[in-house]
Amino acid sequence: MFPEEYGGAGLDYISYCIIIEELARIDPSIGLIVAAHTSLCSNHIYLAGTEEQKRHYLPKLGTAEWIGCWSLTEPEAGSDAGGTRSQAVRDGDGWVLNGSKTFCTNAHYAQVCVAMLVTDRAASQHGISAFVLDTGVAGFRLGRKEDKLGMRASATGEVIFGDLRVPASQMLGKPGEGFVDSLRILDGGRILDRRALGRNRARCLRPGTQVFQAAPAVRTIHLRVPGDSTQARQHGDRYRGCPAPHLPRRGHAHPQGRREQGIGDAKLFASEMAVRACDEAVQIHGGYGFIKDYGVEKFYRDVKLCTIGEGTSEIQRLVIARQLLKA
Repeated sequence: MFPEEYGGAGLDYISYCIIIEELARIDPSIGLIVAAHTSLCSNHIYLAGTEEQKRHYLPKLGTAEWIGCWSLTEPEAGSDAGGTRSQAVRDGDGWVLNGSKTFCTNAHYAQVCVAMLVTDRAASQHGISAFVLDTGVAGFRLGRKEDKLGMRASATGEVIFGDLRVPASQMLGKPGEGFVDSLRILDGGRILDRRALGRNRARCLRPGTQVFQAAPAVRTIHLRVPGDSTQARQHGDRYRGCPAPHLPRRGHAHPQGRREQGIGDAKLFASEMAVRACDEAVQIHGGYGFIKDYGVEKFYRDVKLCTIGEGTSEIQRLVIARQLLKA
């Protein structure tokens, strides 16, 4: 989704969403790998980076010669990312980085890492700056690789900074604006075309609705309800016609000042509906849905992340409430 001058394909966000959606149709983990690489790491460089940074990193990220990861969350700073403890201290003409990040998608095979660290503790959220880092340098190391419930084909883990020295040119964006830029980047992960159709919706939608279309699933429905397969198919059709693909378009009517509400609304609805649909799919399959032979349980495990990653359902409700109270 980046211009050809930076090695991109020049696609728009809607085309990008369709690509992620189709990848997630087969395996949500693969959609997650590509999405974290593209709309988090690469997009942060594209939106906040200098011309030199863009031309150095984006072409190789665009061809996947380099894989990117994006590090915001810490053990004590999840939904409240303003509680970041990792710190960058000025040292001559560069910075010295210390701390750790957790739940970092792609960490264990990334060559590029965008990370948020505190550069001015007194300024709170406006004292967090972003840095673009090469992972193969001294002072950058990997920690624990998480053993996850779902999305297991996607590596998630810790990155650790131990006296990592970087030149000032590695700061990404303006000093103290890393957290503010992160919110813009997360919007890019939740929406399309800066309106209300998001990557999370794309990743959630396929597992939630296509799980009924897998051949083993259809066969099992007939086996489980031999005398009333029509009723079982109708039960599945109820979720094929799930309104999640259409609801985000409501955000298009939101004035610019209420965009955030539309984003939260779309992300919340799509992720919760996807979990509900997968839960129903397991139930329809009965005992077969609880074993690995048919694959339904995998989508059930994978899709739960959509209610947690890039803003939990609770955070989306908080965002929506704040916007409504301002109205």
